[in-house]
Amino acid sequence: MCGIAGIVDVTGRTPVDADCLRRMNDRLFHRGPDDAGYLVEGRVGLAMRRLSIIDLATGQQPIHNEDKTLSVVFNGEIYNYRELRAELHAKGHRFSTTSDTEILVHLYEEHREGCVERLRGMFAFAIWDRERQALFLGRDRLGVKPLYYAETPQGFIFASELKAIASHPWIPRRVSPAGLVAYLQYGYVPEPLSILEDVRKLAPGHTLTVKDGQVGSPRRYWESTSLFRTATGPFRDDAEAAEALWARLESAVHSHLVSDVPVGAFLSGGVDSSAVVAIMARAAGARVKTFSVGFREAGYNELPYARRVAEWLGTEHHELLVEPQDLEVLEEVLAAVDEPFADASAIPTYLVSRLARRHVKVVLSGDGGDELFAGYDRYVVDHRRRHLGRLGDAGLGGALRVLSGALPEGAPGKNYLYNLSLPRLERYLDSISLFPGRAIGDLLEPAVVRHRESCFTTALTAGNGLDPLSRIQDLDINTYLPGDILTKVDRMSMANSLEARVPLLDHPLVEFACRLPARLRLRSGQTKHLLKCALRGRVPAEVLTRPKHGFGVPLEVWLTQRLPGFFQDHLGDGRRLASVGVRPASVRRLIEALARWHRPEHCYRLWALVVLDRALGRLGEIGAA
Repeated sequence: MCGIAGIVDVTGRTPVDADCLRRMNDRLFHRGPDDAGYLVEGRVGLAMRRLSIIDLATGQQPIHNEDKTLSVVFNGEIYNYRELRAELHAKGHRFSTTSDTEILVHLYEEHREGCVERLRGMFAFAIWDRERQALFLGRDRLGVKPLYYAETPQGFIFASELKAIASHPWIPRRVSPAGLVAYLQYGYVPEPLSILEDVRKLAPGHTLTVKDGQVGSPRRYWESTSLFRTATGPFRDDAEAAEALWARLESAVHSHLVSDVPVGAFLSGGVDSSAVVAIMARAAGARVKTFSVGFREAGYNELPYARRVAEWLGTEHHELLVEPQDLEVLEEVLAAVDEPFADASAIPTYLVSRLARRHVKVVLSGDGGDELFAGYDRYVVDHRRRHLGRLGDAGLGGALRVLSGALPEGAPGKNYLYNLSLPRLERYLDSISLFPGRAIGDLLEPAVVRHRESCFTTALTAGNGLDPLSRIQDLDINTYLPGDILTKVDRMSMANSLEARVPLLDHPLVEFACRLPARLRLRSGQTKHLLKCALRGRVPAEVLTRPKHGFGVPLEVWLTQRLPGFFQDHLGDGRRLASVGVRPASVRRLIEALARWHRPEHCYRLWALVVLDRALGRLGEIGAA
């Protein structure tokens, strides 16, 4: 597990500034405090920070092939590296280390850009091909590991995190209006956008080649949409399907246990993390170390469920209670994520990662199960409201929108009426928006609003013809999963020099799950139907029957009852927000609406503005550093 960075002068005239490369790499120290490595030759420079997990003695990077015509820097883990190593060795390749990193240069020799299709794992890497004078970048299928890049007139820059790229003098720190609007809509900046105008993210399942001074177009080598179109099975009954799923779950978790250091697990007491820990407990030769986080507020506290699972499976369990004063780590959280990121569950994720790092260097996480097996409550809501799209056909949609518009901001039923007036897919997009389109127009100056674009157009268009459940699951797999969930897990764990692995996103398991018929994912309003069938008798029964708990933070309780005046104190100035087009009067109206109506959505919107304000301040600090 590492942080990587690199520079290529595409003009061919300027040698790489080694000091600048070192400064970029220093920004990634938390991702790899165990070691640093550099390759600087002429117009090309590669750098890495290493967190030693596999091949502790000889896995230093950059790593080369036999004649040193290829060099690689790598962030992630390749879980099938032993099988690939044996295959490559039989073809005559010779290895100088026992690390998974070295697989990449030899696999590239055999398959060039197609090498990524052979990999089972989470990865972001860069290979410098001296003979072709080409830089090849690859990112894993689901986007577990991040990769930012920037194309400038002087050259090409890449890094694991935005802070490393933003510290390079070639990068003007201009806020991207499109990235800003997308953040306010969804609470994160989705791929391929970033919050900086000149920096992009390489999307999951894509590669990119820089050759002859030209940056090619990203090439997609894997996508989920076609999987939803191809049914798996057929199965005689649910029991047979459940056993087929369990076999793939076991394979995924077992593959993710490969490590030369101890491995623990995050345990929420929900279905996904309980499944992962149940398999770990069977496979491990010692008690599994598990880590949980909770709150005093009963509606948000999952500690009793996690404790029950830990007792059932006999793990060595560690708990942490999060209090309002823990919001003090917000600056540390934002420093880790760089971009504005409104998902407040990043705070407990950061804290539980810090707890886990005191005991282990690697943890497994249950993330990804909600997207794969239809675990979100919003899928149930969409199913229940599936016939309401006909209101528009009946001419009632316009009337409902007029009625909604007549109600004051924050009034009960205002958002509900508007949502009901929309066609089904637009209704889903509206329901997952932090600031829906109608609210964006009020919040931002017109010059900024005009940059609004549908970041989800490609994913939505690709999903044409899918059944409704598959279409919104596919949308979430391509947007919310990498943009929010995996960003949170990667940055918060890596900020604590902890490697987090997500076995439910092992791509053979993902491909199996996406091909399941919709009725095996969501049945009669029950989420994760088949996954729960597979877990019967393998985890405590109450795990399968308990109400759904999202990994949320009781923000509305903390910020209205226990920390009064929080928003006035943190948004009172408003100059930074106004500098990017946020209207101060709109912010004041939101604060007043929260005080009057106590609506959760107002609290979350104001929280997003606080986060944006702090993130803008941090971007300025990066530029000054």
